[in-house]
Amino acid sequence: MLILAPMLFKDVIGQDEAKNHLVQLVAQGRLSHALLFLGKEGSGSLPLALAFANYVCLFSAGQNTKSQQSPSLFGEEQPPVISAKILHDTWQQADEWMQQSASYSKVTDMVHPDIHFSYPVIPRKPGDKPLSTDFIADWRTFVKQYPYGNAFDWLQFIGAENKQGNITAFECADIIRKLNLKSFESNYKILLMWLPEYLGNEGNKLLKLIEEPPPGTLFLLVAENESLILPTILSRTQLVKVPMLPVSEIENALTKRCDIEPGTARQLALVSEGNYHEALQLMQHAGNDWQDMLRDWLNAVLKTGPLAQVKWVEEISRQGREKQKQFLRYFNHLLQQSIRLRVIPKYGEQLPEAEKDFAIRLNKIAALQQHRSIIEELDKAAYYIERNANAKILFHALTIKLYHIIAKNEIIELK
Repeated sequence: MLILAPMLFKDVIGQDEAKNHLVQLVAQGRLSHALLFLGKEGSGSLPLALAFANYVCLFSAGQNTKSQQSPSLFGEEQPPVISAKILHDTWQQADEWMQQSASYSKVTDMVHPDIHFSYPVIPRKPGDKPLSTDFIADWRTFVKQYPYGNAFDWLQFIGAENKQGNITAFECADIIRKLNLKSFESNYKILLMWLPEYLGNEGNKLLKLIEEPPPGTLFLLVAENESLILPTILSRTQLVKVPMLPVSEIENALTKRCDIEPGTARQLALVSEGNYHEALQLMQHAGNDWQDMLRDWLNAVLKTGPLAQVKWVEEISRQGREKQKQFLRYFNHLLQQSIRLRVIPKYGEQLPEAEKDFAIRLNKIAALQQHRSIIEELDKAAYYIERNANAKILFHALTIKLYHIIAKNEIIELK
């Protein structure tokens, strides 16, 4: 698989409109001191924010003349002048210019001293007060290898197991300290915070800094769920919407970056519904342990009985909360494909063969209304897992609910 670290706009899949919008914000001097990149998982909001952070940092460093008075990127009273000779109208121009910058290698290696990162972390041992900088080497590797990764991928990458990540009050204090220092090379200090949803009420510590930042400070917040962000932070940011990707963009990326056969790439792109991360997961895990685990569960519910159910619940309970949520999401995905297949028979032509076969079997053991009831129960279960529900009790209860939802249908063993 070809891995492209998101250092330039060209490394971001699609999103041409958003890329050009960001470049023009800089060119026109309309850039706010705090931007919120809002896009669902797999849309590319993190790679887009990374490329933009690099551009602003390198661009502002190129403004060497400070004697003239003119509108700056952020509206300071005495800004660096922006030379008309290097203003860019398109992201392609911005990419070309960045690669000629003397500091380009620093942003490539993610070691530029004026770009700071914040993201969910875990304590390495009881009593620790972890900071993002404690995990910076892991972060650089993760972003270069999995630029479209999600919170689960990141937490597993740092060995979180069943621990949940957080952006703590201690981290907020460190952010305040770093951003009150002078910049080193660029005219601006940039903080890129990935998943501010993990801030919680600790985010209130940053309100004053976001509202009245030191001169030449830029906040880039990268989020997936607007409802989980503090309203007081939302009101202080300029929104950059990052839409889901069209099928053609995902298909093209899978073909060129992952060397996938065009027909398979097309199928994965259709199933992923605009989520490139989902497309990669489906590519890597089609027919793997998720499907085996689901088959064992349904057979325990419908055929092999209580002892098999207890054994299965013990196994899923050892997986850790994030992996449990991933499993529930996978089951949800298959149910949705089953519903589509039931309503639109030709939809099966778009599905990978193993997934199509499983979807057909799901349709044999449950009717449309039962599918919907199961999806509702899975959504509730994922909600409670996020809130630290006891996994054994939760999955035992869910197993009983599944039995009552589908027990009156013909029992068909899933092979």
